[in-house]
Amino acid sequence: MIKIGTSGFSFADWKGTVYPLSIREKDMLTFYEKELGFNVLEVNFTYYTLPSQKSLAAMSQKTSDGFEFVVKSFKGMTHEIWDKKTVTRLDPQEIFKKFKGSLIPLLEDRKLACVLAQFPYGFFPNRENLDYLGRFKEEMTDIPLVMEFRNKAWLKEQTFQFLEKNEIGFCVVDEPKLSQLMPYQPRATSEIGYFRFHGRNSNWFNVPTSVRYDYLYREEELKEFIPDIKDISKKTVKTLVFFNNCHAGSAAKNAAQMARLLIKRQS
Repeated sequence: MIKIGTSGFSFADWKGTVYPLSIREKDMLTFYEKELGFNVLEVNFTYYTLPSQKSLAAMSQKTSDGFEFVVKSFKGMTHEIWDKKTVTRLDPQEIFKKFKGSLIPLLEDRKLACVLAQFPYGFFPNRENLDYLGRFKEEMTDIPLVMEFRNKAWLKEQTFQFLEKNEIGFCVVDEPKLSQLMPYQPRATSEIGYFRFHGRNSNWFNVPTSVRYDYLYREEELKEFIPDIKDISKKTVKTLVFFNNCHAGSAAKNAAQMARLLIKRQS
């Protein structure tokens, strides 16, 4: 099973490019599924603020049976885990509890595909951080988990062995080919295959986040990924493909393109 979607859906600059100019924000998710034809969504606002059961329940109610969500973990679980004054690890136990509690509506509706934990560039592979990843998995209990690493130092066999042992998915990323960033490496380490396309804006470290993802993949570039997506899908129960190049609607355009290319390759 391969599902394709975008990293977020509610953007002002999608009006007139992806959505009708007159669309109301409350109607965007329905349009995303019914008109654009996507059956999975990566929810990213949960990184900036802990979600409530009410907000995720409302999103679930707007979608059909079979639609699924990936919920990105709150920054207090991945980025803000250090007390910078004392350089000691913080204990986010209460945050984990609240975050898991918010997922109950999606779990009850059988619409939670997995949780995505994306760690920052400054998160390096060492014993303490590996222990934390193990703790993260324990806190999620039986909720499927996928991890994304931004630092290429994680690109080693020990990382994949750790993920496989703990049944954690590996997020395959395509992002600018800069020496510091994680390179593209198609691997499957759990029952979930996961691809995340960030674009190839070479000014990654020198521009605001809003511009960082300003990139539209050409069809020739998308075709290069088809064999790997198909291969990963054969090794997993479910393979999720998300486009995070959301600037000016590029993600929706490329996701639709990728869906057509995969169908064409199958026929």
